[in-house]
Amino acid sequence: MPWLPGLAAATRYLALIWALPSLVATGVAAGDFAYVTNQNSDNVSVLDLETGSELRRIPVAGKPAGVVVDGQGRFYTVSPDSKTVRRFDAATDRVIAETVLDGGPIGIALDGARRHVFVSDWYNARVWVLNADTLEQIATLATGSAPAGLALSPDGRLLACAERDADAVSIFETATLALARRVQVGSRPFGLGFAPDGRLFVGNVGSDDVSVVDVSAGAVLATVPVGARPYGVAFAAGRAFVSNQYADTVSVIDLGTLAAVATIGVGEYPEGIDSTTDGSRVVVANWFSNSVSVIDATLLQVTDEITTGDGPRAFGRFVGKGVRE
Repeated sequence: MPWLPGLAAATRYLALIWALPSLVATGVAAGDFAYVTNQNSDNVSVLDLETGSELRRIPVAGKPAGVVVDGQGRFYTVSPDSKTVRRFDAATDRVIAETVLDGGPIGIALDGARRHVFVSDWYNARVWVLNADTLEQIATLATGSAPAGLALSPDGRLLACAERDADAVSIFETATLALARRVQVGSRPFGLGFAPDGRLFVGNVGSDDVSVVDVSAGAVLATVPVGARPYGVAFAAGRAFVSNQYADTVSVIDLGTLAAVATIGVGEYPEGIDSTTDGSRVVVANWFSNSVSVIDATLLQVTDEITTGDGPRAFGRFVGKGVRE
């Protein structure tokens, strides 16, 4: 039956042709993108981390600083000057929801399971709870003075809030929005993050160290010295990475021993810091250099530097999956 191989080949060819419209419509490859808030230039840089390039800049009024991605084609920004929180469609760059708050919004975190967005109010010792789709206000949570960074635990059960002028961290239950405990940490905590095992790492800008907190016990397990003015914390390859504003470095802490194992030079005045979805790289925004540095989390070396807008802050979880056209 000599015609069979030809028929099989024709069938495969037709199947490929029929599949092409779907491939064109949805993009050909998924990769990590960074959505970097540029406070001085009133925009967000969209960075393709696979190609190491800036794709575009999205106008965002009001000096945007806080940012969080949802991993499903949406991201949120906080503009302190205009007191505005916005929800964007990352595919079209369009604002699909926004709200104006009445205090000093700065930090932001997302509870995707319960469709809540949390925004810290620097001036009024509280955290707003917003509907993640409409940004309608649902509730407020009382905190200590000058709440800044917010972080959700890996299992989504807890929200942590760094209270800079109270030298403390508040832990809330996301299901009930009740305060679970408050823990005293170092001097002037600002940024923070949960390690994959649930321990909380808090950057203390006043004491140049990181408090490692057992949230279940409500106790500080260790205090790890880092560089000057630690701002943000990210996790990758069994390590914590801490951006040090005044030192132009990132400190690396081993999650097993809680020892500082390396210091990596980056751009000038590093602030927001996050890891890629596969945990292979760490991305840090350099406010004075107008760039982000990309760090290999295993080699502990800077492998790329990507230009951004003016004054990148990227305060929050700003790296997520996207589709490359």
